[in-house]
Amino acid sequence: MRKKLSLLFAVLMSLSVLVAGSGAASAKEDTSKLNLIKPGKLVVCMTLQFVPQMYLNDAGRPTGYDPDLVRKLARDLGLKLEIRNTDFTGLLAGIGSGQCDLASVGLGRNADREKSMTYVKEYMPYNTILAAGASDKTAGTTAAWNVAAKKITCLKGSVSCTKLTEIFPNATKVEFTTQDGAILEVASGRADGVILETAIFGHYNKNNPGTLKIAKLEKDINRYFGWWTVRLGNTALQTRLKDWICERQNSGWLASVYRVNMRQKMEPLPACTA
Repeated sequence: MRKKLSLLFAVLMSLSVLVAGSGAASAKEDTSKLNLIKPGKLVVCMTLQFVPQMYLNDAGRPTGYDPDLVRKLARDLGLKLEIRNTDFTGLLAGIGSGQCDLASVGLGRNADREKSMTYVKEYMPYNTILAAGASDKTAGTTAAWNVAAKKITCLKGSVSCTKLTEIFPNATKVEFTTQDGAILEVASGRADGVILETAIFGHYNKNNPGTLKIAKLEKDINRYFGWWTVRLGNTALQTRLKDWICERQNSGWLASVYRVNMRQKMEPLPACTA
């Protein structure tokens, strides 16, 4: 299984963008026991298509909340930084097969993923919603959307797809390998709704006003926190990264970087524990 994942990731990575960066820490620490793939370098996998959390700017530079975090992390640890940009499915395969030191894409925690990766700490709050076309007249109830005639899209492998299946099991589910594809299917009228995070919806709606709207339901689709994950069993790196996040969380730095990039106040993260 691990060999298959490695081969899958190799194919996907051949289609991805590779972005490298480096930064010197003010006081370099010994990272030789962190079990990094490449000594002296932190290899981070991201899916750079989620504006404003993580994306490529017009110059092709990784931009947003997650890139800002890992650049600071690499500087603090005295490591060179390599950001590997691949699609979401490829990212899951990459961390599962040990091709990345760290996956920074706000992964939700579930039992299946815990079989192939080690979770570090929550660092990103999410509120998942159902968005529909601006002229949609569907009643604001789960039952009205939970029918085969309703075509609902989501990003393949994401928490959104999991929630779609749980909450709307009778709807026609359509998975996309890119978030843009899932959104455009609704904006073009080929689908009725899309499950996605509020930050992504907000950015799309700002640039495409009058195209989509939030479908009002009896309750939120889902509220959860995204985690950093490392290669399965790399407890040394897990411990160091958890300490780093907690330091930045407790100082308020994490919330300030979130506010600058996401343009909203950060919902309080779970407290750090031993």
